[in-house]
Amino acid sequence: MSRFRVERAVGLPPAEVWRRLTDWPAHGAQVPFTRTTVLTAGPTGVGTRFSARTGPGRLAFEDPMEVVRFEPPEPGRPGVCRLVKHGRVVLGWAMFEVAGEGSGSRVRWTEELRLRGVPGLFDPVLAAAGRVVFGRALDGLLRN
Repeated sequence: MSRFRVERAVGLPPAEVWRRLTDWPAHGAQVPFTRTTVLTAGPTGVGTRFSARTGPGRLAFEDPMEVVRFEPPEPGRPGVCRLVKHGRVVLGWAMFEVAGEGSGSRVRWTEELRLRGVPGLFDPVLAAAGRVVFGRALDGLLRN
């Protein structure tokens, strides 16, 4: 499995950063050829399921995920959200942490991915691509 981490400091309060990061359909809008659909009724919490469909036409694949940890930030305590990927193609987990820092926030996104059928030899390439794709997505979510 490949593991990567993306960190950002942003001038938004933790509650606003958390709101943006848990807006699952907004994630799809930040990743090319991706649409995210929430599969369970709100509000978001442990047990929320959603799926990101990525790719054009017949080449598209589903990346179903489930929230397994959901602790919004509070004064003096960072927020933590952990997702588990249950797909046929993409397996692994993702976790983001949101902490107050000065007048803004620090976000740390960590992800561990495995693509079914792709040998571990390619893990460094997958991690590098993940840092770029998820870094851009994170920047877009925090900018809007």
